[in-house]
Amino acid sequence: MPKVLVIDDDPIGGRLLRAILAPEGLDVIVAGDGAVGLELVASEAPDVLILDLRLPGADGLEVLARLRATHPSLPVIMLTAYGEVRTAVRATQLGAFDYLTKPVEHEQLLFSVKRALETHVLRVEVEELRRSAGLGASLAISMGPSAAVEAIAAQVRTVAATSFSVLILGETGTGKELVAQAIHRQSERRNHPFVAIDCGAIPEALVESELFGHERGAFTGAAERKQGQFGVAEGGTVFLDEIGNLPLKLQAKLLRVLESREVKAIGSTKSSPLDVRFLAATNHDLHALARSGRFRQDLYFRLAQYSILLPALRERPSDIPYLARHCMEEVSVELRRPMLSIAQEAQAVLQAYPWPGNVRELRNVVRQGVLESKGLTLRKEALVRLLRVTAKPAAVAGGDDAPLPSLRRAAQDAAREAERSLIGEALARTQGNKSQAARLLQTDYKTLLLKIKSLGLPGGRPDPR
Repeated sequence: MPKVLVIDDDPIGGRLLRAILAPEGLDVIVAGDGAVGLELVASEAPDVLILDLRLPGADGLEVLARLRATHPSLPVIMLTAYGEVRTAVRATQLGAFDYLTKPVEHEQLLFSVKRALETHVLRVEVEELRRSAGLGASLAISMGPSAAVEAIAAQVRTVAATSFSVLILGETGTGKELVAQAIHRQSERRNHPFVAIDCGAIPEALVESELFGHERGAFTGAAERKQGQFGVAEGGTVFLDEIGNLPLKLQAKLLRVLESREVKAIGSTKSSPLDVRFLAATNHDLHALARSGRFRQDLYFRLAQYSILLPALRERPSDIPYLARHCMEEVSVELRRPMLSIAQEAQAVLQAYPWPGNVRELRNVVRQGVLESKGLTLRKEALVRLLRVTAKPAAVAGGDDAPLPSLRRAAQDAAREAERSLIGEALARTQGNKSQAARLLQTDYKTLLLKIKSLGLPGGRPDPR
């Protein structure tokens, strides 16, 4: 049972607060002054503290300041009959969770206490993850407390202390950059730059200049010398996201950099030494791309000195409630629209959904659900439309009567996978020539390009003319 400590020298006020909160399933303890209240904080470990500003001896602000030093994660709601703006500002500066004036409205008090309880639960979970995961805590905090995430954190700890290049594999939205950042933070390079480069987002004509840099006058428009991203990361870590989208010509140059540990800017006559660690990530089967000739095998083996495979969110459903609450807390602060909890039936919907977009999709759904919700609890109705789940969810996700995706969605998913497989086979047969692949598939060239892009396949660019 959640525990609320009230520090108020007015006995009538204390009894009133107990009368309001106890029927809500809260264990209410009342102290008449600050000294006794501080002792009870230490002995009773309350989840929320309601603190009167005007107290005999040490006033509420002094008690609050002492609590910030000894119990920084305890949410404190200030309560006073004196609605002074200056005092409210000072209480906020000292870390008060909320500030209410007497006579307090019942609904306002309940709202504030329940929101504080929700915040306290999240803070406790974060602290437990920090204690259990040590240096890898931020990874567990970001991805969830499941055994699958713990196994990933163990791999991160193993490889972070080495100089190995690491290839991080996983579907879109599984947290590949989070893992790369965790490796960097736990390595000896943590005090040097971490430079993330999306190989699929840079226009092909600019990739070489972006990575290696260029000298003044190296090509038309090169009015000034530019340092490449590899040089910016000197001493630190380069993270090459969506490495499968790197053009073959650049793959050969990247391999030379990895092997020689030197980099030559466009237009330069000499190479410069380079001290960086390379991490790479992809949501494709890079080994299959290498076998089909669409990715250099020698570069693949050079990057994959150590590999980490990230499971999809649907494979670790126990993380979903934690991640949903975490996302809800973030968007509540952003929108200034506090949400207290996620209804049980809403959690069942979230855990039953397959999440093809993984954590990124979950975050978007929760954000929209909070935005559209009118009450203090995120409910099933706010999610069903967003997820297109038409079946009634089970009370406990994963049971025999758990909700299934609609026939329409199942057909769409199957068609998408069939297209992905067929287009991949056609590109493999034609060594990546999309014009020939379009003829094999009996479709037009532009439609094939759009399909390649929408399916996330590598090479979503026109053939050179």
